[in-house]
Amino acid sequence: MEYSPLVIGVAGGTGSGKTTLATKLKQGIAGNVIILSHDFYYRANTDIPYEQRIKMNYDHPDAFETELLVEDIKKLKNGKPIDHPQYSFVTYTRTNETVHVEPAEVIIVEGILIFENKDLLDLMDIKVFVDTDADIRLIRRLSRDVKTRGRTLDSVITQYIKTVKPMHEQFVEPYKKKADIIIPRGGQNLVALHMLIDRINALIKQKHGDLSE
Repeated sequence: MEYSPLVIGVAGGTGSGKTTLATKLKQGIAGNVIILSHDFYYRANTDIPYEQRIKMNYDHPDAFETELLVEDIKKLKNGKPIDHPQYSFVTYTRTNETVHVEPAEVIIVEGILIFENKDLLDLMDIKVFVDTDADIRLIRRLSRDVKTRGRTLDSVITQYIKTVKPMHEQFVEPYKKKADIIIPRGGQNLVALHMLIDRINALIKQKHGDLSE
């Protein structure tokens, strides 16, 4: 890498559209882009029986090995590759495989709690918060967890009431003020999306220009 990459943080509540926005940003940015999800860095908890793992609070900052994510981003910013973990939402633990990632011009970090950690926040050049109505987010989470994560409707609702909603109020919503840009409706907000893409592309072009002088 000839210069330090741009790091873009995309935060927001569960089901807000963070992943959709991150994917559309990647498609529109004129450069090499990688996406790192905070979800990759859920703690393995392999020493905890499955029956106990399913009852744990996965919406609290302590559920993540955020220090490893911070370390990996620093490596990428220094032009070094990483091998990030993979997590299974079916078994509530990490898989035995990792994913090799080479450095890129733009690093998009997406996750519910990424603005809560100061060390992680300090690495971000642009901070985006996806703001979506709570009822829409709940419906999306219900659909996703039942269809792709093997959950029952009752278990998703119970988890939402016991941990998701209170953790959102404690660790997600208050950190909206850390954002540089707040985008209602996430990836569906094409006006905001295109403005953000244009801004990122301009910054990339500017960096290339600075290097050529």
